[in-house]
Amino acid sequence: MSSAPPRRRRPGLTLALLAFAQIIISIDYNIVYVALPEIGDGLGFSAQTLQWVISGYAVAFGGFLLLGGRACDLFGPRRMFVLGLALYALSSLVGGLATDPGLLIAARAVQGMGGAFLFPATLTLVGTSFAEGRERNRAFAVWGTAGGSGMILGSLLGGVLTEAFGWQAVFYVNVPLAGLAILLAFPLIVPDPAHERGRTFDLAGALTSTAGITLLVFALVQGPDSGWGSPAVVIGAAVGAALLLAFFVIERRSRDPLMPLRLFGNRNLSTGVAVTFLYMGTFGTLLYFLTVYFQGVHGYTALETGLAYLVPMVAISAGAQLAGRLATRFGIRAIMIASLVVGVAGASILGLTMSPNGSYAILIPGLVVLGLGQGAGYTLMFGAAAIGVDPREQGIASGVASTTQQVGGAVGLAVLVAVANSGTHGLTGQALRAATTDGLRTAVFIAAAGIAVTILVALNFERVSDRTPAVADAEPVTTTGERAALA
Repeated sequence: MSSAPPRRRRPGLTLALLAFAQIIISIDYNIVYVALPEIGDGLGFSAQTLQWVISGYAVAFGGFLLLGGRACDLFGPRRMFVLGLALYALSSLVGGLATDPGLLIAARAVQGMGGAFLFPATLTLVGTSFAEGRERNRAFAVWGTAGGSGMILGSLLGGVLTEAFGWQAVFYVNVPLAGLAILLAFPLIVPDPAHERGRTFDLAGALTSTAGITLLVFALVQGPDSGWGSPAVVIGAAVGAALLLAFFVIERRSRDPLMPLRLFGNRNLSTGVAVTFLYMGTFGTLLYFLTVYFQGVHGYTALETGLAYLVPMVAISAGAQLAGRLATRFGIRAIMIASLVVGVAGASILGLTMSPNGSYAILIPGLVVLGLGQGAGYTLMFGAAAIGVDPREQGIASGVASTTQQVGGAVGLAVLVAVANSGTHGLTGQALRAATTDGLRTAVFIAAAGIAVTILVALNFERVSDRTPAVADAEPVTTTGERAALA
């Protein structure tokens, strides 16, 4: 059987569409950050409930990723691509029209569900639509550039739209973007194959995993606000853990499991799961702390905060593009580790230059170095995790890696927010600004240490020379991960 991907319609436009979808996901994750004060005032959120504008999205996204990945394998990535975009468009329209906190939080949760279907579909389509080697690495570089820079672009766009049109605009903007992507999906993406007989959805596994992960992420994001000993957090964590335990028991006994546990015998997937967890618990938290630093310490407006992210956005884009080229030449493992080393340096420089009275200019070296490492790492870690995974299970493998990405972000943010805020209670004025800066600086240094730990984990990725002939030749079709990562 040929290892070539399915015949493509317009490969350049297809890649542009997949990158565009990844930008939508990344933008939507962050676009509301700078609009939070206006959302809180406009809808009457309390200080305790406002965080759920962010957390509602994160909980649903993390909880439904395994389900989205499995649905991608069973029903086809193009169908799930369109479904995810449709959920984005509908929920964004409802969010913009919301007149009370409950409806807005519900809309954000549906947006998270849309992301949980769209992300594995996009990742699978990138991996299966382009030929191995240089073309595949270039495709992942473009996709990674879109994902990494989209996170920063979300903050910039959120600031511009909020200043010009009000907070509702950060929701309405998704409607035409998602609608356009849906229309382009049909002429540009190859239709899905017919459903394979004999493969089931594993309803019991889907229900227990979705509910368990949702409750676990809920406990992680609610813990810092309500207290780790509060009944809601304790019960949520306990029930979530019990459901996940039941999920693993179900998966061991199922003939066609939602998440085949044998996948974790793949050294690259198990290593990739750990790397994505740590990446989001470190790199993934720094955007939040920069936003607090710009607005809480230096008093930036929403627009000024967005403009401040232009420098890291350019650096992230450059890092992602450079990583794709270097991975083709030196291998994905070596460049993944190099990106993390650069990330440690960038976070350390950034922490050293943060001060209550410092200028933006002094932050630029740290932002540039950090952005280069962040963009390169985001581009490579998903491709590395997929090496050796059967093409029929690429969706669930992507879902597993993406789930740990979301949980890692929730854990990292919970821990580092507690650290950053530990010395600020009861302070006001200049004393509060100084204490906030000290806390943020400490959180950034801890993140740098976490990136250093990630380097040790990433050393477990296989080198190209580690691939034995028996493994490499076991399946004549080159798998998505292998074609994406091996040059």
